[in-house]
Amino acid sequence: RAGRPWRAAVLAALALAIVAGAGWALLGSSLLVVRHIQVHGNRLVSAAAVLAISGLHRGEPLSRVNTAATARRIERITQVQSARVSTSWPDTVVITIIERTAGIAVRSGGEFELVDAFGVIVRSSVSRPPGLPVLTDPPPVLRGSPAVAAAVQVLHELPARLRARVLSVTAPGPGSVDLRLRGGVQVRWGGTGHGRQKAAELAILLRTHARIVDVSDPGTAMTQG
Repeated sequence: RAGRPWRAAVLAALALAIVAGAGWALLGSSLLVVRHIQVHGNRLVSAAAVLAISGLHRGEPLSRVNTAATARRIERITQVQSARVSTSWPDTVVITIIERTAGIAVRSGGEFELVDAFGVIVRSSVSRPPGLPVLTDPPPVLRGSPAVAAAVQVLHELPARLRARVLSVTAPGPGSVDLRLRGGVQVRWGGTGHGRQKAAELAILLRTHARIVDVSDPGTAMTQG
């Protein structure tokens, strides 16, 4: 009985030593620090650019890496749509990014600005990339424009064979998207709903060699010319 207080004191001292040792290993030692930083999913953005803005430093304790804050910094890069940062013990940080995808081209002076569905300019090009239609009469503000979002979504709804025929898109508003196809055919598409049904009817009506095809109301599709 007399030895029990000593035994408790020894056990308490051991517990404190373990906690202190764990804290030292996590925060103060060179055992669990960032040695490797992996970047995945980047194509437009270089790994060096991602690392430069991430705020990460090799040699800092892995437990001190704020993954959410690091991801937010990386998402400041224009070409990055979203970023996810995770730690992989004992010494690695993994950065996985999703880059923006250009869905339409907008003329700007003598160049083309390649824009994603959110109206963000992904990059510029001296020529229109093959398979990327031009948005004619674009809104004054591209970023966040519902019309731009609708135009890009309509293009995504088209089967690849039909999308390859589209030269330009006009979208005064999200509910009034028009397409101009190779050969001069005008397609009144309307809004973004019923994309599969509209595409199927368009494929059939194009066989009539009409100059204007209206599938804005898929229940009463019409042709002219």
